[in-house]
Amino acid sequence: MTNPLTDWALEADGLVKTFGDNRAVDGVDLRVRTGSVYGVLGPNGAGKTTTINMLATLLRPDAGTGRVFGHDVVRESHVVRQLIGVTGQFASVDETLSATENLLIFSRLLGLTRAGARSKSADLLERFGLTEAAKRPLKNFSGGMRRRLDLAASLLAQPPLIFLDEPTTGLDPRTRGQMWDTIRELVTTGSTVLLTTQYLDEADQLADRIAVIDRGRVVAEGTPDDLKASVGTSSLQLRVRDAADTADALRAIEQTLGVRGVLSPEASRITAPMADPDRIADLLITFREAGIGLAEVSVQKPTLDEVFLTITGHPAEELPVEDLAPTAQTQEVRA
Repeated sequence: MTNPLTDWALEADGLVKTFGDNRAVDGVDLRVRTGSVYGVLGPNGAGKTTTINMLATLLRPDAGTGRVFGHDVVRESHVVRQLIGVTGQFASVDETLSATENLLIFSRLLGLTRAGARSKSADLLERFGLTEAAKRPLKNFSGGMRRRLDLAASLLAQPPLIFLDEPTTGLDPRTRGQMWDTIRELVTTGSTVLLTTQYLDEADQLADRIAVIDRGRVVAEGTPDDLKASVGTSSLQLRVRDAADTADALRAIEQTLGVRGVLSPEASRITAPMADPDRIADLLITFREAGIGLAEVSVQKPTLDEVFLTITGHPAEELPVEDLAPTAQTQEVRA
């Protein structure tokens, strides 16, 4: 049912969704190549989940178009639902049943035979470290265990395109690493993954390409290396000794380096893109002449944190405007 002639698993053009006065998604364009991991990076409230919900046929766009393997998400929603899997931010498992019972029910609903359902369920329980707790009611599970089971359930059938909406939120570091390995394995075995995350290291580790979303708009797009290169080959990080000198330090950076420094949430810490580390000497002389004392100074290779700070002016985990879109709790969307 997929179109083998298209290179694109997913295309979005000018997607818009409004809730009251909140324009949650404001003209999003995306291109996700078949057989890749595509990261949509942004803080809570940026519009990531709303975008996913429109592309997964859970919300109707107010404007724009979306296509999955060439099929329109509005006009051909019944076809699209057979091509996708969706794991949302909240567990959709039944807490009155055990982990094994949940997976067996989902498996049977997806058309697996009784033997196939048992085999697949046992494999996933083992993969996510839930074998010992498999017969326990979910009401006795921790939040992290529920999340791991929800992720396992979404992988019972491997559709061509999988939406993972912040899949590692609430997971411990070990389980988070296991989920990263699972995502890589999904692509190796033929799926395309669209991953939303607010974790910069997660996007850097997994994604072939990344769209940075802020306040409902795509503000940057490219490979992780492209995005890092866009803010310079390295970044200057410094902390002034006296917070009262912060404004003067920001002005000195702009005048000497020709770039805008960004004040981090930590008091008096400033980050600025810098293509030429040799210019640090000029800046330090300027600081000394202006009587600005420094507690710390360093030059580092750029990370996605610097990219996000430079592009948006605030860290990835901060956004003052809340996303008012309803949260889809659908774990696997199928016709």
